[in-house]
Amino acid sequence: MPTAAAPSYRYERKFLVSELDAGQVRMLVKRHPGMFYEPYPPRYINNIYLDSEELENYNQNVSGIGERHKVRVRWYAGLFGNISSPVLEFKVKDGLVGAKYSYPLPPFQFEHGFDQRSFQELIRRAELPEQVKLYLRGLNVVLCNRYYRWYYVVRDQRFRVTVDTDMVYYQVKKDRNRFRRKYPDHKHVVVELKYEKPFDDIADRMAGFFPFSLSRNSKYVTGIEMVYL
Repeated sequence: MPTAAAPSYRYERKFLVSELDAGQVRMLVKRHPGMFYEPYPPRYINNIYLDSEELENYNQNVSGIGERHKVRVRWYAGLFGNISSPVLEFKVKDGLVGAKYSYPLPPFQFEHGFDQRSFQELIRRAELPEQVKLYLRGLNVVLCNRYYRWYYVVRDQRFRVTVDTDMVYYQVKKDRNRFRRKYPDHKHVVVELKYEKPFDDIADRMAGFFPFSLSRNSKYVTGIEMVYL
C-alpha cells in the first residue's frame, strides 16, 4: 500500500446492535453521562470499495490480521448521479487503532454502467501521487454500500460516537453494472466510539455505560459476505 504522511492513530470501538432500533440506541447515547451532543445533522454516506482479484483486503479482515487496510471512494448525500466531492480513502488498522489517508478526487457519474473502466478513468483524471495511481491499477471495484449516520461528540471533543443504520449493499462487477439488486440490512445498528490514543485509559468507563457487546464488525466484510457468499 502506498505510504504518506498520516494523521495520528485513533481508537475505534465498534458495537453491532440487533436488539434495539436506531431510535433506542440514539436515546442511550443522549442519556450518557458524558453528555454527548450532535455537532451537525445526520447524513447518508456512500462508499465504493476496492480490492485485489483475490480479495486480499477482505481476507485480511476475516483472518483477524493485526495490520490490515481497506480502500474506498466515499461521498455524501445521494447515491446516484453526479458525485461532486468524492474522496479516496485508505483506512489502515492495527488492532483497535486506526488512521485514514484521504485524497480528493474529481467529480464523476455514478449510475447504471459504472464499472472497472469507469473507475480507472476516474483515477486517470485525478491528481494523485504516482505511487497511489500505480497501486490502484491493481485493484478492482467490488462493492458499494450506503447507510445513514448520526454524529455525537462530548463537549471537550475527546470522544465521538457515530450511529449507523439502514445499511444497503450492491455488487459492483468489472463490467456494466446496473445496480438493480440491493442487499439491505435492516436488522442491525452499528455504533462506534472513537477517540485519540491518549484517552484510552478512560475509554473503558465511557464504553461501560453502553449495554452493547464489543464487535469486530466491518461493513466491508458484511457486504462482501451478503453479496458474494
